[in-house]
Amino acid sequence: MMNKKIKLDIISDVVCPWCIVGFNHLNAAIEELGIQDKVEIQWQPFELNPDMPPEGEELRAHVARKYGSSREDSDRARANITQAGANYGFEFNYFDQMKMVNTFNAHVLLDYAHSVDKQMALKMRLFSAFFSEQKDVSNQKVLIEEANAVGISTEQALAALNNDEIKQKVRSLEAQWQQLGVNGVPTVIFNRSSALTGAQPQENFKQVLLEQLAQAGI
Repeated sequence: MMNKKIKLDIISDVVCPWCIVGFNHLNAAIEELGIQDKVEIQWQPFELNPDMPPEGEELRAHVARKYGSSREDSDRARANITQAGANYGFEFNYFDQMKMVNTFNAHVLLDYAHSVDKQMALKMRLFSAFFSEQKDVSNQKVLIEEANAVGISTEQALAALNNDEIKQKVRSLEAQWQQLGVNGVPTVIFNRSSALTGAQPQENFKQVLLEQLAQAGI
């Protein structure tokens, strides 16, 4: 029984601010319960903007177009997100020329990273690159640099980014989660049986984890 684990599928995008906030809440719940060795986390692909062109879109214009937000709404949202991130040790560094970008290649690289046990490290790196370090995570050079930073070689990263099989797999996974009704991120699926959507408080994640532990007899 010792090797039983709770499988956590986290469906998210690397340009989704509430995805890193929500993950930090989840991670804090896991640490509070001391069950780091009893959970297995896999990041699943979701593109907030699958039709985003290569040049991206200025973030304020994007938010205004997509959600009808005014500049004041946008400023308030950024302040709220920045505070929520800071509460759990993550730095949001919004800036005036910030763009929303296409993330398909980031998901391709993350899928490959899972196969070499570096997915968590790369996901964290990409969140920081985009939100804290003002980097364009749609840029191949940036993606390769971040892959290098977690121990994936340039050759490995390039091969993954040019691998049609991985691209097809990512598209299939995206479609699969949408068909299962996932239309908002982050969504955390526990043992493929129950789910929480949104950047839930630490306490909510703790409650579901306790239920899952009890059900699994761990």
